[in-house]
Amino acid sequence: MEEHQLLIVKWVNELLGPPFASLLSVFGVHVPAGQDVIPMQMIMGAVVVLVLMILSVIIKSRLSVENPGKLQQSAELVVEFLEGQLEENVGHDGHQFLPIVGTLGVFIAFSNVLGLVPGLGSPTSNANVPAGCAAFIFLYYNYAGIRKHGLVKYLKHFAGPVWWIAPLMIPIELISHLARPLSLTIRLWGNIFAEELLIVIFVGILPLFLPLPFIAFAIFGGLLQAFIFITMSQMYLSMAVASEDH
Repeated sequence: MEEHQLLIVKWVNELLGPPFASLLSVFGVHVPAGQDVIPMQMIMGAVVVLVLMILSVIIKSRLSVENPGKLQQSAELVVEFLEGQLEENVGHDGHQFLPIVGTLGVFIAFSNVLGLVPGLGSPTSNANVPAGCAAFIFLYYNYAGIRKHGLVKYLKHFAGPVWWIAPLMIPIELISHLARPLSLTIRLWGNIFAEELLIVIFVGILPLFLPLPFIAFAIFGGLLQAFIFITMSQMYLSMAVASEDH
């Protein structure tokens, strides 16, 4: 599994590495000798994006009200599920966040299980990808809160309900908010990395039958971790856009 992955990374770097290295050198970035110019997580992330784009085009080309296909029905189930989650966690205005939460959730879910395909790897098994997703949702929910309430009013909630506890509340709120992307990153990366490592170990011990239960568990775990990530993201969005009378 790891060997095929390395071959794919090597092939992509042989093909696209030199022009990328030249581009990076323009900005003063030089890749050390022996290190891949394009890391595995970027290559696998691009594979996920490409697969999702192809699926989107296929589903769009086959949209039908009277006779929906299996792909369309599956996509509709996912959309209905996410709309229900947003309605429950964010409120009646939660549907406006469906494109962001849905895209992020689908990307993470596909990324988590991609490593189970022979010759590929999970982008989320590298800490940089979960960190990027966590940083994005951190910036987005703060942006959503500022857009909803205005900058001054949004920042006021960091000070607490009354002015005299502001010196205590502001550090607590700042630490709490800054800990959120760290928590999202560690939870997602740690679980996917551990699952992949466990499967690789048991494949080496007994390559035919023993890994199958762990592969099934990894699929479930990958989908579960995507669900947890977007659920926590919805909770952060809910707190950011909540009205004061709530």
